Amino acid sequence: MLDNNEENVEKNEVKAEEIVNEISSSKEEKTLETEVVELDDTIDAVNEVEKSVAEQAEHEVSKEEEAPAVDYSILSLEELVSSLTSILENNPVQKIKSQVDGVKNAFNEKFGALLAEKKEAFLAEGGNSIDFQFSSPVKSEYNKLLSEYKKQRDAYYNSLEKQLKENLEKRVQVIENLKNIIEEADATSMYKSFKETQDNWRAIGPVPKNHYNDTWKIYHHHVERFYDLLHLSNDFRDLDFKHNLEKKLKVIEKAEALANEADVNYAAKELQELHKIWKEDIGPVAKDVREGVWKRFSAATKKIHDNRHDYFREMRSKYQDIINKKLEVITAIDAYDTSKNESHGDWQKSIKDIEALRQQYFSIGKLPYSKSEEIWQKFKSATKKFNASKNVFYKEEKGEQQDNLKKKIALIEIAESLKDSDDWEMATNAMKKVQFDWKKIGHVPRKFSDDIWKRFKAACNHYFDRFHQQKNAVSKEQQAVVEAKKEFLDSVKEIKDASKETILETISNWKNLGDLPRNVRHLEGKFYKQIDRMFDSLDLDKKEISMLKFTNVVDSYFADKDVRKLDSEQMFVRKKIDEVVKEIQQLENNLGFFSNAKDDNPLVLNVRNRVNEFKEDLTVWKQKLSYIKKLDY
Repeated sequence: MLDNNEENVEKNEVKAEEIVNEISSSKEEKTLETEVVELDDTIDAVNEVEKSVAEQAEHEVSKEEEAPAVDYSILSLEELVSSLTSILENNPVQKIKSQVDGVKNAFNEKFGALLAEKKEAFLAEGGNSIDFQFSSPVKSEYNKLLSEYKKQRDAYYNSLEKQLKENLEKRVQVIENLKNIIEEADATSMYKSFKETQDNWRAIGPVPKNHYNDTWKIYHHHVERFYDLLHLSNDFRDLDFKHNLEKKLKVIEKAEALANEADVNYAAKELQELHKIWKEDIGPVAKDVREGVWKRFSAATKKIHDNRHDYFREMRSKYQDIINKKLEVITAIDAYDTSKNESHGDWQKSIKDIEALRQQYFSIGKLPYSKSEEIWQKFKSATKKFNASKNVFYKEEKGEQQDNLKKKIALIEIAESLKDSDDWEMATNAMKKVQFDWKKIGHVPRKFSDDIWKRFKAACNHYFDRFHQQKNAVSKEQQAVVEAKKEFLDSVKEIKDASKETILETISNWKNLGDLPRNVRHLEGKFYKQIDRMFDSLDLDKKEISMLKFTNVVDSYFADKDVRKLDSEQMFVRKKIDEVVKEIQQLENNLGFFSNAKDDNPLVLNVRNRVNEFKEDLTVWKQKLSYIKKLDY
């Protein structure tokens, strides 16, 4: 025994088969009546478009919307799981296939590399390959999310398939109702019943693509029968015919305009929409013009179809040229020599070179999947070879940074043990030696760099603040310098609209007054604040003013033999250089996401302008570093 649902499905399939047979016979009748012989290629063009319309009608409800391109390869395993969670929680399951595939590809590649690394370590420790096992919470969470996605996706498409079958049943029933209206021919109510039947037809959603065209054709056949048999309501019939003819002529005009459209893909897509409107939204026209409007619409369809085929025929002739150019880039990547790379800077240059080649590869042009897959695998293999060498270097670099961390922590412990010492000569020499040794040690892991620098700086500052306090006893001569500089500072405050020469002369006069005791060094800050004010009023290039300010400050530290401030200033400049370089690298990396954007794209222009601004800043900071390094302190 079949349950009700299975029985309905079986009845539906029988009716669908009857529809196919009925439309076949109706076609034969129509051919005999009109005695029109259509050209095979026109029929082929129309059939191809209508097949696309049928497929589009079925899949439209589940069509995936375009999502912003995301480079999942730069994310960690944890970040990929977080992204997958967000995708599943914030989007309908039928709209996320490409995003889920992107996460899957990146996760599988990264986890595969991690698995290989763990296995290699296991074997290196003497383990047997058959005993190797590796479990990871992040992999378990990923598998759970992927399983949930598949479950939701299967449930959705099962529901969609059921809905399509139900819609087919409804359309079959509408056709049966239409047949009954025609057979009963009740003049008092048939037109009203017919309009209700039309509304019901339009309200039904998509049906399976293999029944879409046949159900429409048999429905349309009976609609034409209805109008042909409608004698009692000629006014209604003629009005409908006239209205439908106007709509069909507008559709034809749009199709004929699309025949001259340069973008063949756009034209083909719009043509599908016009065929859908022709089928779904517009009823029949008067019998004497039916064949003419259909021929005209078919002719426009054929021209658009031919234009598209001609375009792709021409494109196929260009594919080999694209393939050759892509292979040249792949060869260049594969042959790229990294054997002489010894530093982070060397590798950063190589990374930029490879990125330029990658962008060249993508800018050459696109290929169809059947021709691109083999080329793409070669491209991935070449870039993977480069990445493997890069990863080896940075893995070794991490080991060296750990050694540097241990050395710097040892220096911090020495500095902290000396910070409260009263043996000034011994402690001062030891502190200077510690600071000198600190400079010679290379980078440490970034997550520790700020903390250890703060500890080291705090210990050194604590000691040298104590050291300078005990040296700040002011003599009569020093007091005279203080008073003279206070008086001079008051006169400087009154200077307006100073020239560059006046400012430099003022600085020279200030220095000639003598050195201030350490306990009143704040007067130096006040003086140079006034100097900065005067510099700001000059009509000079911003970079020149910045350098003048910097050199004056550094010169004052050098004149005072204040090594701590000179070191601090140099560290600050180096830090700014690192920050600006990172900003430039990040912006240039962002430009990679706009590789296909036009040069006048506002976002691209904005990023490029910012890159140029940071490069100008970098030039100034490097000049500052060069200046302070030349000082012999």
